[in-house]
Amino acid sequence: MREIIFDTETTGLDRLDDRIIEIGGVELVNRFPTGRSFHVYINPDGRMVHAEALAVHGIGNDVLMDKPVFAGIVDEFLEFIDGAKLVAHNATFDMGFINAELNRLGHPAITSDRVVDTLALARRKHPMGPNSLDALCRRYGIDNSHRTMHGALLDSQLLAEVYIELIGGKQTALGLTVAEQPGNWSETGQASAIVLSQRPVSLPPRLTEAERLAHAALVDRLGEKALWKARLAAV
Repeated sequence: MREIIFDTETTGLDRLDDRIIEIGGVELVNRFPTGRSFHVYINPDGRMVHAEALAVHGIGNDVLMDKPVFAGIVDEFLEFIDGAKLVAHNATFDMGFINAELNRLGHPAITSDRVVDTLALARRKHPMGPNSLDALCRRYGIDNSHRTMHGALLDSQLLAEVYIELIGGKQTALGLTVAEQPGNWSETGQASAIVLSQRPVSLPPRLTEAERLAHAALVDRLGEKALWKARLAAV
């Protein structure tokens, strides 16, 4: 199963008038990070970054002047997400902007059945909140001390760790045999593994002789068709 954890930054909040200025995404396969990522800055095609948005992500128009417009990166973006589930925090916001940009270029919209909203997952799992990305990082002990401002790629990397916790935690990475797994963000690329072996000597029975005889007497009183008769005969 292939999933893309992604995030966007924009010039403002109106998907019909504002534009995407940054997209970041990381790839998971079977819930393991593969190391593949996607990251672009995008020229907003004449739109100015609103002061409120600038305060959040710190990306000004001067940074974006020489960057490609969305039409210049759309093919690469669609190739990266092709066939994958898309995972975002408050996905309605991000997908609204993505689909608005695709619509302007005549591309079909990405349907909601391909999208997982981690904010909705978090609200179901932690109904008392808070459920912002920073709050979830604190809840799950994920280091986000290097996150001083929003950034699409960094937020995607943090969200990937949060997402694994929301759907069951890192125990989903454990296997029953030793095997290599795709790498995580900072370690060697090996997943933890559990090896099960057979006990060399069976444990002694815990029933006393008196308990065994009492049980046999009970079974005798159950009649010839009792299931315990067949069970004891097979032992």
